[in-house]
Amino acid sequence: MNHQDDLIDVLRDFSKTDATKDMDPHWTYGRRGFLKSGVAAAATVAMPFSIMGARQAHAVQLPYSPDYGPLAPVNDEVTGLPLLQLPEGFKYWSFGWTGDVMTDGIATPGAHDGMAVVASDANKLVLVRNHEQSSRTAGSFANAKITYDPTCNGGTTNLVFAPRSKQWVGSYASISGTIRNCAGGPTPWNSWITCEETSDGVHNGATKQHGYCFDVPASGAAKPVPLVDMGCFSHEAVAVDPVTGIIYETEDSTPSGFYRFIPKVPGNPAAGGKLQMMKVVASTNASRTLNGVAYPYFNTAAADIPAGTTWDVEWVDIDEPNKPFITGTTYGGVVAQGIMKGASSITRGEGCWYGNGQIFVCSTSGGATGNGQIFAYDPRKETFSLLFVSGGNSQVDNPDNIAWSPRGSLILCEDGDATPQALRGLTLDGTIFPFCYNNVNFSASGTGSYTRPSGRSFTSDQRGSEFCGATFHNEWLFVNIQSPGITFAITGPWDNGAL
Repeated sequence: MNHQDDLIDVLRDFSKTDATKDMDPHWTYGRRGFLKSGVAAAATVAMPFSIMGARQAHAVQLPYSPDYGPLAPVNDEVTGLPLLQLPEGFKYWSFGWTGDVMTDGIATPGAHDGMAVVASDANKLVLVRNHEQSSRTAGSFANAKITYDPTCNGGTTNLVFAPRSKQWVGSYASISGTIRNCAGGPTPWNSWITCEETSDGVHNGATKQHGYCFDVPASGAAKPVPLVDMGCFSHEAVAVDPVTGIIYETEDSTPSGFYRFIPKVPGNPAAGGKLQMMKVVASTNASRTLNGVAYPYFNTAAADIPAGTTWDVEWVDIDEPNKPFITGTTYGGVVAQGIMKGASSITRGEGCWYGNGQIFVCSTSGGATGNGQIFAYDPRKETFSLLFVSGGNSQVDNPDNIAWSPRGSLILCEDGDATPQALRGLTLDGTIFPFCYNNVNFSASGTGSYTRPSGRSFTSDQRGSEFCGATFHNEWLFVNIQSPGITFAITGPWDNGAL
């Protein structure tokens, strides 16, 4: 059986409704359990991240994990090129380079970004991968049935990986006609919610309004219909609380909101719901002038807030979630509604992930040095805690996408100015360490130019390109490097350390 036949069998298998199927490790039960057993799900929540305790305020920075060891160039099992630096014992398989012809005959789009494992069985994993392409004129890379706006070239592709044989099976286009699909998040109903990081519309050249979320299934055709009630703004990422079905959303702007979407029907965001913005209980420390009126609010990214700070949380309703601008301006209409009601902001809200009963939130540019903060929202206690503040780009250089590992730590994808960019581990006791460095260098001083079977050649030093889309599944870590656009499957002696 060839790879295309194998892919067809995998897609046929995943298209069948089977609540007993194993899910991505972020969920401990299938769709039926998600819809019917919230109480049982709550009982599975592990020890909270708050056990970091006093060390929250004094994160320990290490040159490498003492458990995994120092990093060194490791050759790719597919190309033989030293594309990543990893600890001893770790291996990886590259796939889905920009321009590679996918199983459906379409060239792999570029600008790889957010990603997650969305469905699995004993033999195959299905991932959905974002492509942060932002042209309003280049046209959709997918067919018309799964295209939202035919003039735009953002979207997603689905990937299939066979962990037992350590092989990539195939890939195919799953939605397009969107703009700047930056991040999103996996759901308990075997899908990926992809988010547009924009508020472009007919006012600046697009043929439709953008700034929405779309639900992309593990198999079968996506419906290119925006989830309007989830808001129209510069979306970044989402995280679903499997206990309640509430969807949490981040916004990449300044100021930006941290939102929750309460669906009318858990597991079916297309049925609509209520959008709210978070308000922490604290004295205001900033203001925003909107149409001549100054509105005070609390900015969680302020330089004088120490790690370890915890606030109680309230929520304010967003009355018009589909309002991209304040009347008469081009300023974000959704976040403005929240600020006018006293809601709080974060600075460049990006990564958002459910794990250990908490929603972890990344402020890419928060803190005294502007190099990033990591927060945790506890939906049971209704608290918002500042877990970590970067002390500079040598510690963590503007974290973007984040993910929770099966062994109980966070992995952070850097998106800053440092070279090389890194994947960093953040442990429960506040220890931060580099786990992987970007080693993609096709310049004359590196490995030299490299040409793919598609005919596309790569010639530049890409070690400063961001990591994105980190997602774990048991003994596998999947991650992207955005430029030149490569996806990696990494495995090794995980149990030696915290990741």
